[in-house]
Amino acid sequence: MERANKYANRSKISEAKFRQLVKLFAIDLDASQIAQVAGLNRNTVNRYLTAIRQRVAEFCEQESPVFGEVEIDESYFGPRRVKGQHGRGAGCKTIVFGIFKRQGKVYTEIVPDCSRKTLQAIIRGRVGLDSVIHTNGWRGYWGLVDLGYQKHFRVNHAENEFANGRNHINGIESFWGYAKTRLARFRGMKKHMFLWHLKECEFRFNHRGQDLYKALLKIVRARPLF
Repeated sequence: MERANKYANRSKISEAKFRQLVKLFAIDLDASQIAQVAGLNRNTVNRYLTAIRQRVAEFCEQESPVFGEVEIDESYFGPRRVKGQHGRGAGCKTIVFGIFKRQGKVYTEIVPDCSRKTLQAIIRGRVGLDSVIHTNGWRGYWGLVDLGYQKHFRVNHAENEFANGRNHINGIESFWGYAKTRLARFRGMKKHMFLWHLKECEFRFNHRGQDLYKALLKIVRARPLF
């Protein structure tokens, strides 16, 4: 009798087949490629990949950076801006807020807007008061000193200033470039799936250079799927 799959409750595939699926996912094959290589139904693969991405997203929430020297920025994902629409997030774009701990990891969160209230609420909950914070000149970051962040430095992109010594946000911008390039592969992605794919980008970026296969198995073993 085949033993139960310890990585997925009531799994319809064997543990060996699940491990193969995770290994193929770790090397960044898409669902169609995994289905073909592993000999699995495409819908079955999609079901498992969605569940894995959800576990990865939960894991990323626990790993968010909270102290040290950090870069903070917002970015916009989705279709090109619609002509006649202006402002941040115009053209049905999804707004993503990011915190990057230098020499460390990135944390991302989808936000409804870039208002001072929205952005500062996240910063207060995620970043320690003794941190050194680097941002662009967006007014949503004004007033951080009043909140107790005494080391807030701004780089003014509007005046073509992109770096001044250690004052820059190149790290978080590097992540934005990586995430947008990677997500371009998933054209036609359903909107409710965007968060899971975003968090997958976050996880891959944070654990680059590590054995993603072993890291993924450890996450799923701690909390089996389904």
